[in-house]
Amino acid sequence: MFPRPIKYDEPVFRPPAEANSAIIQATLGCSWNKCAFCEMYTSKTFRVRKFADIQTDIKQLSKYYQGVKKVFLADGNAFVLSANNLIPILQEINTTFGKLQRISSYALPKDILNKSSEELKELRNLGIRLLYIGIESGDDELLKLIHKSETCNSTIDGILKAQDAGIDVSVMVLNGLGGKKYSEQHALNSAKLISLTKPKFLSSLTLSFPFGQDHYKGKFNGEYIPQTIVELAKELRLLIKNTDTNGTIFRSDHVSNNLVLKGVLSKDKEELMNTINRAIETIDPNQFPSTPGML
Repeated sequence: MFPRPIKYDEPVFRPPAEANSAIIQATLGCSWNKCAFCEMYTSKTFRVRKFADIQTDIKQLSKYYQGVKKVFLADGNAFVLSANNLIPILQEINTTFGKLQRISSYALPKDILNKSSEELKELRNLGIRLLYIGIESGDDELLKLIHKSETCNSTIDGILKAQDAGIDVSVMVLNGLGGKKYSEQHALNSAKLISLTKPKFLSSLTLSFPFGQDHYKGKFNGEYIPQTIVELAKELRLLIKNTDTNGTIFRSDHVSNNLVLKGVLSKDKEELMNTINRAIETIDPNQFPSTPGML
């Protein structure tokens, strides 16, 4: 839990790295909100907040978070806002908070592609230094099965366009997303996407089932076969093995993961894989996660 000096429209979610950031809800919910695996914003109807209300929150938060260095724009993909709508919000944040290290937001690749390169550079100059993108998978077949709004190519194009504008990207992949049937193609094609885009940050989360596995199966447009803990570990190992990056910082320390992994993929790959191998050796190969989806 984090302090709430203003009244938020809950639930509120933010990446682990934004634990000490001032959180400003520029939008509510997720503009897509159809992914089979995600229940984060199913209780909300997407809408854009009025600038006057955002402005009031910024002033209140600046009093509480004096000296804060980071601001996170919520909810699900606040970067869906046009540049014309984002610019006054960023200007208000900079004027009110003063010098910041960065402003960040969740984003869909299409949110990036809908903006011109010049607009992205202007947003970067106004403080947008990091975008969090849940790519989930680099496999087009699996992306269709989970009702994702993106393809592998649109994701690559969006990431590269953001990076060309000087905006860093943190991508998230879901271990176990396709179950046993799609595991290998999920890992290999995700590794290919990561190798092509070389994001600054990569996080691996594990598929979880807040409403139960049957609920997920009902939304998954294919045959979902649950994976054992060892199978989940091997999928993650295959992903790491096939990445080719320059300095991408890797984290697998989300609450959904029981096996904590941290390193830089270009220099710590062997150590990361050895850690996974040691974990595999200690686990019953027929054991399923006690909480479905957790590694």
